Amino acid sequence: MTDNAKANAAQLQEIKEAEAKIRLGGGQKRIDKEHAKGKMTARERVANLIDKDSDFQEIGLWAGYGMYEDVGGCPAAGVITGIGTVSGRSCMIVANDATVKAGAWFPITCKKNLRAQEIAMENHLPLIYLVDSAGVYLPMQDEIFPDKEHFGRIFRNNAKISAMGIPQIAAIMGSCVAGGAYLPIMSDEAMIVEGTGSVFLAGSYLVKAAIGETVDNETLGGATTHTEISGVTDYKMPDDKTCLETIRDLVGKLGPFKTAGFNRSEPVEPSRSAEDLHDILPFDRNRPYDMNDVLECIIDANSFTEFKQGYGQTLITGYARIDGWSVGIVANQRKVVRSKAGEMQIGGVIYSDSADKAARFIMNCNQKKIPIIFMHDVTGFMVGKRSEHGGIIKDGAKMVNAVSNSTVPKISIVVGNSYGAGNYAMCGKAYDPRFIYAWPSAKIAVMGGSQAAKTLMQIEVSSLERRGENISDEQKAEFLKKITEKYESQTTVQYAASRLWVDGIIDPADTRKRISKAIDSANHNPEIPEFKTGVIQT
Repeated sequence: MTDNAKANAAQLQEIKEAEAKIRLGGGQKRIDKEHAKGKMTARERVANLIDKDSDFQEIGLWAGYGMYEDVGGCPAAGVITGIGTVSGRSCMIVANDATVKAGAWFPITCKKNLRAQEIAMENHLPLIYLVDSAGVYLPMQDEIFPDKEHFGRIFRNNAKISAMGIPQIAAIMGSCVAGGAYLPIMSDEAMIVEGTGSVFLAGSYLVKAAIGETVDNETLGGATTHTEISGVTDYKMPDDKTCLETIRDLVGKLGPFKTAGFNRSEPVEPSRSAEDLHDILPFDRNRPYDMNDVLECIIDANSFTEFKQGYGQTLITGYARIDGWSVGIVANQRKVVRSKAGEMQIGGVIYSDSADKAARFIMNCNQKKIPIIFMHDVTGFMVGKRSEHGGIIKDGAKMVNAVSNSTVPKISIVVGNSYGAGNYAMCGKAYDPRFIYAWPSAKIAVMGGSQAAKTLMQIEVSSLERRGENISDEQKAEFLKKITEKYESQTTVQYAASRLWVDGIIDPADTRKRISKAIDSANHNPEIPEFKTGVIQT
């Protein structure tokens, strides 16, 4: 194994070890307490719900990582979300993790739930909610309750999803209180587990305080109450196992659905092993490499038809197949290339001709109804007098316009750098990719760490000098060190994933599988709007 492969493998192992801890949620003691109540944990429920020997494509595992440490943290944002196969049907699954603050909702929990609903809506995936939550984390209610992208948006989405004809099934498997009570009841069908499930707008303590009535929670909102008296829920389940089996039965009886009909042929294995990716990608992010080598490990062998190969060479564009699916590929080329005029061009930088080529290619993919895969390793657009005089802003805007208005599914893989406007042009999170994943090597920021740190230091030093302070070289070095450390910590893939800028951190070797699953999910939505652009400067 080469030094490069060893370093990348060690970085991946660090990610996997951290993920193992995240999956423990609130810890073994809390897991044992759930078992003592006769309940499965959220992850056990998901495992029992999905088809045997099928993969669960988790979304947002890193959400909340390193956040809320002053109150004990919020592993995986206290909720499990992802796409699983249930009775042969791809479904979005949302399962509250009661081992994390009793399943309470933090601001990041809300954001993660909204992302799960967004994916379900975009891809027309049935939604299954496994509810077990104490409701809003009250000390942070001002960050989760009233705004457009806060708690209430979830119930609004419940109504919209139902109107779209997307099935929603909810199982109340633990607490379900206050505003959170609307989520399962706004679903198409709701079931409740006897003895552990309860749903009410106000618990017994609040009822006593508000109206002076003394009542226990089971009488107030238990399974018998809501299946035999109020009629709020549709099915009473004796335990978690029966509840999950019933959900599987209901999903298995869903009617047929239309697809987008994306082109797929018999899959062909790539010409290179996926494990080669650990060696191809330089651990030193400043070193060049050939993105074509990366693509050979992901796309079906001999399936690549490159578009405008000799033009705009710092971007690779072309048609290929991934696991049999027809795709368009827009990938940053990281090796040094020569322009049409014979000038050397820096790899990973988008030049005017590259942007022009990419915009045209994106339009073609929309014309042909072909999903687009964006492979990020970009430091931004080219700067300097020659580029500005050549209209780099105009050409960059043309590419961003095409990405913004693209209606075919867009899937982004952040391989390495994703800086500044390059992130936008390559379909970063703000540009509605159906799915966006990152490799452990990914870095997302407005610019590279060294450039940003030097710029920030110059601003800080100039401000102090204007106030008459003399700054020594040692002080400047100390400023630079502190700023660099802070900035670098905010560009890591863990930082990005914790805030849901990406849907997950993946092993590069799993990229092909993730893309295939993403296109399969996107294929569930038959509606592809007509592609239109606004005014584009030429």
